[in-house]
Amino acid sequence: MMTERQRQFREQYKGRISPFYNGIVHIGVMFAVGIGLITFCLRQMQGATWEWLFVVPVFIAGNFIEWAMHKYVMHRRRDVFALRAIYERHTREHHQYFTDNDVTIDTTREFRIVFFPWRVLIVLGVFGTLFGWIAAQILNPNAGYVVFITMVGHYLLYEVFHFCCHVHENAFVRNMPFVNTIRRHHTAHHNQGIMMHKNMNLTFPIADWVMGTSDLDRGLVGTIFNGFDETHIKTDLRPIVARFRNSETQDKRVTLDGPILTPEENQALA
Repeated sequence: MMTERQRQFREQYKGRISPFYNGIVHIGVMFAVGIGLITFCLRQMQGATWEWLFVVPVFIAGNFIEWAMHKYVMHRRRDVFALRAIYERHTREHHQYFTDNDVTIDTTREFRIVFFPWRVLIVLGVFGTLFGWIAAQILNPNAGYVVFITMVGHYLLYEVFHFCCHVHENAFVRNMPFVNTIRRHHTAHHNQGIMMHKNMNLTFPIADWVMGTSDLDRGLVGTIFNGFDETHIKTDLRPIVARFRNSETQDKRVTLDGPILTPEENQALA
């Protein structure tokens, strides 16, 4: 159930959205460009075989970069213009708009708080071109295209999974493997007591498992295929999660920059 604090923040945020903003145009342009770039690369490739193996290391690297960006940029304020803007948009807006009491949206105008701005795809395209060019010089053009395709594809998958985390409950998000895992994983991340420390992945919780930041106490395969199962949530996290779902705790111990934690809570989250 949404708290009064969260409801007020939502109303204020929605009041600041430009009247010219259109959520369908936002995601339509983003996915059209992303899919168009992937299609272009596929058409340039000739007789690719073993080069497709590069999908695996590039995807794994992307999974850890996704984790690191979330943990050390989106949730750590740094006095550098671009990095500070990312932090402000994520911790001070996204995590005030959504808590584990209510993580869903109702209108396409709220796409503004779910999807990244177009410039993120532009930046990723620049880095994809750079790393793709390096792979092409070292190996061959097919390898370069595979690197670029994987990077852009990973970003589009990130956006799809994140969207699935913030829509209303339905049969697809409840039963689709991987999607149901990341929906529970991300909803737990939106608990304001653990949001700065746990569940940083937004595609597959691989890096979270490796780096010890998953809220679950189970193996890698179990973590990836966990779905909505909450029986494996770490025992020492349960009281923190319950405490910060309480509206009184949120009013007293939650700020725009995250929760005010006791030494015992910090130790449990370490």
